[in-house]
Amino acid sequence: MGLHALGMIDSPHFSSLMASSEVKHAHTPIGTTSKLSRDESGDPVDPPLYRCMIGGLLYLTASRPNISFSVCLCARYQANPKQSHLSAVKRIFKYLPRTVNYGLWYSCDTNTSLVGYSDSDWAGCLDDRKSTSGGCFYIGNNLVSWYSKNSSPSHFPLQKQNILQLAAAAVN
Repeated sequence: MGLHALGMIDSPHFSSLMASSEVKHAHTPIGTTSKLSRDESGDPVDPPLYRCMIGGLLYLTASRPNISFSVCLCARYQANPKQSHLSAVKRIFKYLPRTVNYGLWYSCDTNTSLVGYSDSDWAGCLDDRKSTSGGCFYIGNNLVSWYSKNSSPSHFPLQKQNILQLAAAAVN
């Protein structure tokens, strides 16, 4: 599934967006060193346009899990988008042409083992010091589920307890 799945490739908004974004391709959907925040002092942008762009990207996340985290991060700022948020969304659009052939592919594999991976960014949100955790699960070589969740710092002990319980259950 490529960019045409957005359903807005021929719209004037998309054309003007790509024309104004210098048509450089990005290697990652979001920057690896900078973090998004509310950016109260930033220049405001057109909220309907921002929501339209986020909506198109959210549609793509159904088959493109490689952009899910970045799109959901940008979607947090739909109520009051700033230029910094729009720049992050533009970067996702710049990433898409490089990954036109990416998507979910399921193989006919006889391996039926369930494998899970997880990662966390403890207190990584600059706005509210919430943590982001995420993970994915495979049956054989096939991705069958993924998640990303924000949680407040007070949930750390509970999360650790849940992880230990899941690990104990997996051993048994």
